[in-house]
Amino acid sequence: MHDYARDLGMLRDRRFALLLSGRTISVLGAAFAPVALAFGVLELPGATAGTLSMVLAAASVPMIAFMLVGGVVADRLPRQQVMMTGEFLAAVGYFAIGAMMLTGWTPMPALLTAAALTGIATALALPALTGIIPDVVPPDRLQSGNALLGLGANASRVGGAVLGGGTVTLFGGGWALMASGAMFGGAGVLIALLRMDRIERPPGERHSVIKDLRDGWREFRTRQWLWVVVAQFSLLIMAFEAGHGVLGPLLFKDRLGGPAAWSAFLAGEAIGMIAGVLVSIRLRPRRPILVAVLLCLPTALPYVLLGSDAPLWAAVAAAFVLGVCFDVFGVLWQTTMQREVPPEALSRVSSYDMLGSLMFGPLGLLLAGGAADVFGAETSLLACAVIIVVCSLAALLAPGVRNLRAPVAPVTR
Repeated sequence: MHDYARDLGMLRDRRFALLLSGRTISVLGAAFAPVALAFGVLELPGATAGTLSMVLAAASVPMIAFMLVGGVVADRLPRQQVMMTGEFLAAVGYFAIGAMMLTGWTPMPALLTAAALTGIATALALPALTGIIPDVVPPDRLQSGNALLGLGANASRVGGAVLGGGTVTLFGGGWALMASGAMFGGAGVLIALLRMDRIERPPGERHSVIKDLRDGWREFRTRQWLWVVVAQFSLLIMAFEAGHGVLGPLLFKDRLGGPAAWSAFLAGEAIGMIAGVLVSIRLRPRRPILVAVLLCLPTALPYVLLGSDAPLWAAVAAAFVLGVCFDVFGVLWQTTMQREVPPEALSRVSSYDMLGSLMFGPLGLLLAGGAADVFGAETSLLACAVIIVVCSLAALLAPGVRNLRAPVAPVTR
């Protein structure tokens, strides 16, 4: 039987508790942002779907551009400090956007610059987070540690979706974004309180950034399961960004109930991710990447229903299924990377993972506005569903995806 008491015992460890708290508050701040930013921008004078696409792309493009640099920095410098810097930079970006909306001074160059800061912040924080988890969590508890971090993050997504939508409805997007900035600042303080042991890297001369990137690329490309699934996710995230970033909010604004209903959809997804934690703690598949890719197929369901004029309750239920599948995928994926990739290269490999997975995200955002104008939001959402299914089935053709086996865990009583 699985030792849940031992898993929960990690919460008594000071470093894990601080990491969990900081990550949870950071995700809460991030959960406020999509609703506040989407409906705040759409309410600006003269704003269109194209305006929203530009602002969202302004965050995504710098995130992708700086992701590899973030991986190198996190493998060279203390990951705690890199994470802390990312959290504080996100706080500055969201405070700036919120202040502009509250004062009514919203020139597009200023909005795009502040959005770019939030993207750079993500590029710093995420590779460092992937690398710091094995520094905090014992090797035999990695999957449980990832699941508990996911539980905190998913609870924040539920709270953020509900509270963010309510804040936008009652007070406007500006105040919601100010609250988001405050949460990122609080997360940065908690990460600053971590007292990490000095991690000894393998001895050797200091290499250039280019050499570090080449070494990280070698670790990435020599694992078929890794680069195939990243290629799959480059298309899946393109569809997801188009659907969640532009097409979904546009459809809900026009006929499905506005920000409150969109928040209900996001909350259904987040509740599914909480339920997925219970599955991911217990699930120990012998072929984790095969199971993870199969779980991508049901994530197309919400877009099929929204594109087919289904009622709101059906779309929320499908979002719940999406949340379960994405959470289990994420835990299996993170744990497999942390087990299979050498610790000294983990943040760099993680940055290649994120760069590849996210590189078409801005394209999805930019195409979504035009697609909605030409074909309508419903037809464009159905196209997103087709992309998700096709790229997931294609990934299953790779032997490395189907055959990678997890190490046999010792039996616990």
